[in-house]
Amino acid sequence: MRRTAAVALTGGLLLTVSPLAAPAQAAQPIPSISAKGGFLVDQADGAAVYGKANTLRRQMASTTKVATAIVVLTTPGVDLNRKVTIKQEYRDYVVREGASTADLRTGDKLTVRQLLSALMLPSGCDAAYALADTFGTGSTTSARVASFIGKMNAKAKQLSMVNSSFDSFDGISQAGKNFTTPQDLAKLARHAFSSPILREVVGATTYKTSATTSTGGTRTYTWYNTNKLLGSYPGAVGIKTGTGTAAGPCLVFAATRGTKTYTGVILNGTDRYNDAAKLLDFGFGSSSAKSMKLRSLPSGAQRD
Repeated sequence: MRRTAAVALTGGLLLTVSPLAAPAQAAQPIPSISAKGGFLVDQADGAAVYGKANTLRRQMASTTKVATAIVVLTTPGVDLNRKVTIKQEYRDYVVREGASTADLRTGDKLTVRQLLSALMLPSGCDAAYALADTFGTGSTTSARVASFIGKMNAKAKQLSMVNSSFDSFDGISQAGKNFTTPQDLAKLARHAFSSPILREVVGATTYKTSATTSTGGTRTYTWYNTNKLLGSYPGAVGIKTGTGTAAGPCLVFAATRGTKTYTGVILNGTDRYNDAAKLLDFGFGSSSAKSMKLRSLPSGAQRD
């Protein structure tokens, strides 16, 4: 049975250090972060390294899409080359909600794999809608979407995310019942990041692809990853941003150096990228956050 050492600190913060990670962390002061909630785990065994407000429920904005992606990827017999036709209602939804978008065009046919990049890089709520409509069951769009959200909640239950609930496929909560905790979201992140396909998707700063249009032509899509930790923090490999009025700026992140990978969560952090870098430095025993300069997004790219 693995032994861990836990230290209770002020402000409701709990720090848990595993014996394997302890040497690196021993030289590091416990980081102070802007976020109202945060968590860091060792990807290999799930051992908690850092936590702040671990079990306090908060809105999670578009980090919800991590659940959307992993429900798709763990669907039995999922065909990543399956073609999905984009419906006008997906575009209408984005306009109505003022949501982030991959600018998917009505009638275009994209593969599931392409839609996953459209979901996770520019945080496309249109792509989230398309995936929910495709992988839910029922005779109507609303029934299929409800079915898909049910699968998201079933996934949360499977992962023992006891303080989490989904009422949305993209983080735009219709009833205020789309919430999680730093600890729960870290469980989801660790599970999702075990997927090689998801790692490939979220590790790209840019994704360029082509799709068949409704008239048989070809349309090129280029999406930029809203996660500015990629290309900024040495070893950063994912995972997903999220921003909302109730949620504030959020980030689910991961970094790998050598054989060690950490995954983590920032909820409602005014300086989320620096917060994430500080937590990763704490895990790796490094000081990269001090010199980190964030990657810039091109003009016109989605922000999230």
